[in-house]
Amino acid sequence: MKKHYDLIVIGSGPAGRSGALQAAKLKKSVLVVERGRQLGGVSVHTGTIPSKTLRETVMNLSGWRERSFYGRSYRVKEEIKAEDLKSRLLKTLDHEVDVLEHQFTRNRVEILMGEAKFVGTKGIEVTGNDGERSSFTADKFLITTGTRPFRPDYIPFNDVNVLDSDEIIELPRVPRSLVVIGAGVIGVEYATIMQALDVHVTLIEPRDSFLDFIDKTMIQEFTHEMREHGIDLRLGSSVSDVECKDDMVHVSLENGRQVSAEMLLFAAGRMGATDNLGLDACRLETDHRGRIKVDSKTYQSAVPHIYAAGDVIGFPSLASTSLQQGRVAACHALDEPTLKQSPWFPYGIYSVPEMSTCGMSEEEVQERKIPYEVGVARFCETSRGHIMGLENGMLKMLVSLKTRRLLGVQIMGEGATELIHIAQAVLNLKGTVDYFIENTFNYPTLAEAYKIAGMNAWNKMPKPDLSE
Repeated sequence: MKKHYDLIVIGSGPAGRSGALQAAKLKKSVLVVERGRQLGGVSVHTGTIPSKTLRETVMNLSGWRERSFYGRSYRVKEEIKAEDLKSRLLKTLDHEVDVLEHQFTRNRVEILMGEAKFVGTKGIEVTGNDGERSSFTADKFLITTGTRPFRPDYIPFNDVNVLDSDEIIELPRVPRSLVVIGAGVIGVEYATIMQALDVHVTLIEPRDSFLDFIDKTMIQEFTHEMREHGIDLRLGSSVSDVECKDDMVHVSLENGRQVSAEMLLFAAGRMGATDNLGLDACRLETDHRGRIKVDSKTYQSAVPHIYAAGDVIGFPSLASTSLQQGRVAACHALDEPTLKQSPWFPYGIYSVPEMSTCGMSEEEVQERKIPYEVGVARFCETSRGHIMGLENGMLKMLVSLKTRRLLGVQIMGEGATELIHIAQAVLNLKGTVDYFIENTFNYPTLAEAYKIAGMNAWNKMPKPDLSE
């Protein structure tokens, strides 16, 4: 193994992977340092891939998608145990790691398993999993260490029935009842996934609202769905105390109420995993959550030859944006021109039902004082929705009255995270509502909802001059 590299990447999650591979494609020498037991980082082992695999397993085994036809008691597998969930998960993760290792090998990216620590502005020391220490230098560095769960002192974590968002993947058993603290993306996803297993879920959020970056109309619909399926949603409820007693977890709220359940998931925030990087040695600072501040276009930190990308830099903290950030950071670090990034990217929330959004919300459009019209389509209006037995699901479209351009799309329901890419393409290509009117969609499909929503908006708008 060499001692000097063009680029050293610390962390092998989505941002680290794409940055390392991009640098290798540019014929640069690259070293990836990963402190976990396997490559892949949080995304592969405790975050994106496991949670989505768990969701898919639950949806299949519980028969959730078929219940509108066969009744709420319908199940594919009568008793679903933790082992059923884990077996599919392990197969998926092993495959992900295999693919990643192959990509690195094929592109001659060197890998070192161990903990990296800066020992100067241009050097790191890596303590291997065997305890052996090695020193390396590089022209450029890319920090992609991701995040770890925020674990406050008042929560008695015990790896048994009080878990954080990383530990829930290793679910020891399927509980009959669950309290989730924190209605962010992670909390909402796990709350709805567990509810699909017929677990009684109480979701606690100290603020009066949740998922504020999503259109309020969509959140109202989603809230109705959650409550309809039995989730006890407690907004504006701060936790004052958590106690484990008699194999139960007892949560006391500041409003005087108490909730008890077999298990508790704490999912209120994550911290940048930067504690052990020795950033003082390279004169790099972090914020109160351990995140590194970077330029939003180049991902260059305050130290010019050090870059950071992915969740460690904060919002939006998505695997999709991390992949893009890592590639752009590597290109900039190695003086390689890159295409301008598209202004609009999709958000996907893999709850039950799914939610996805791209472009502006109705609240943003109103803030910008853009005259607009709204088009709505419900999945139960589509033939495909009837075939699939969908009782819920909707698509909301925002259109400019002045230019007729698409401003934003919000989708809730089956396949939302796939369907949103049509909106993304039209938004980035500055398309208008007329595209959805003129275009022919496959029939029967859920994508037909775009045409229905487009027609709904179009019928309420001044008609364009078609005389030319």
